[in-house]
Amino acid sequence: MHILIVADGRSPITQSWIKMVNGLLWRVSLVSTFPCDKVAGAELAGVLPVGFSALGGWQVKIAGGKDGWKRQAISRFRSLFLSMRAILAPLLLGRYKKPFAKIVDELKPDVVHALRIPFEGMLAESTPLSIPLIVSIWGNDLTFHAHTSPLMALNTCRSLKRADGLLADASRDIALAREWGLREDIPSLVVPGNGGLDLEAMRNVLEEKALPFLLPEDRTIIVNPRGFRPGSVHQDVFFKSLPLVLEKIPGAFFVCTAMQGQPQAERWVEDLKLGEHVLLLPYLPQEQLWRLYSRAQIYVSLSSHDGTPNTFLEALACGCFPVVGDIASLREWLTNGVNGLLVDPRDPQQAANAMIKAVTDESLRLSALKKNYEMIRNRAEISGVKKEYSSFIQLIMKRSN
Repeated sequence: MHILIVADGRSPITQSWIKMVNGLLWRVSLVSTFPCDKVAGAELAGVLPVGFSALGGWQVKIAGGKDGWKRQAISRFRSLFLSMRAILAPLLLGRYKKPFAKIVDELKPDVVHALRIPFEGMLAESTPLSIPLIVSIWGNDLTFHAHTSPLMALNTCRSLKRADGLLADASRDIALAREWGLREDIPSLVVPGNGGLDLEAMRNVLEEKALPFLLPEDRTIIVNPRGFRPGSVHQDVFFKSLPLVLEKIPGAFFVCTAMQGQPQAERWVEDLKLGEHVLLLPYLPQEQLWRLYSRAQIYVSLSSHDGTPNTFLEALACGCFPVVGDIASLREWLTNGVNGLLVDPRDPQQAANAMIKAVTDESLRLSALKKNYEMIRNRAEISGVKKEYSSFIQLIMKRSN
């Protein structure tokens, strides 16, 4: 079996997915939509920077790197950039479809798999009909990105109408996809978007507790790893909630990854006088994130558009208690007040009350820890996902013959 994956080659999600497919002993080729180095386990067949992704390298650089000026500029004009991208990027898709078709013709894969709709699925929509196309949905592909411009909506519909198989990390998105053009007879599968968690590898990493930054030993650690996702994750609400938390729990300490050097985050910290209580960190390698989760008590993600974030699954596997937005995809995993707390992601007081309860109710945290680890082991472990994905691909191939 030869599978061509269309994805962001820099992404830990892509790399984790490729690792899972490698376990099936299949040949894996990759068309990356971002400039990237060679990805372990895959033949890099080409880079096609759709959606102005050539400007996006700032996202994975450590703050203060040589391209820091680019990161600062995009950070300051993030909302404008995303609005313009929603209008212009679909118009420019055509220039990449011919090179993509050439790559597919040369490789002749058995199946093409686009790991999300914008803009990988929109690019892969041009896959010849003789080759099955599988499309994955991320949590905000249909609830957010598809609504950002008429052309984004049109190309979302085209991607789903072309798809021969659909993967999502939440059942909600399967139902939504039918409304956006997915044919009724097309097979679908709900699995974690990163191809599953390698719990054994995570345990091995967590045996080494060292982190390249210092955390206070005597304070409750609350981690927010979501970075900036305008329109989806409400970081303004998160920061507004922190003084309310500190009124009740003065020893709380908040660690925010992917925010170091971000002017907006720095302004929130300064304006709200949070300097002694907040640590802004750059993007962290996945293994460092796992160690951070194992050191923290609480995971916070105030999102209104999401599927099942991989950070959420990883944090639960490492023992964090979740405080998250009350959205359909996360209700598939959590029962409010039992194994997590669900809040209005736009309400600072609700978010603060939930964090306070999570910190002060140790029995709730301990009970949730056991429930959540078993849930992750049963529903998100990589070996189980590998079996489901293999069966799914075999079904798709059988239908295409």
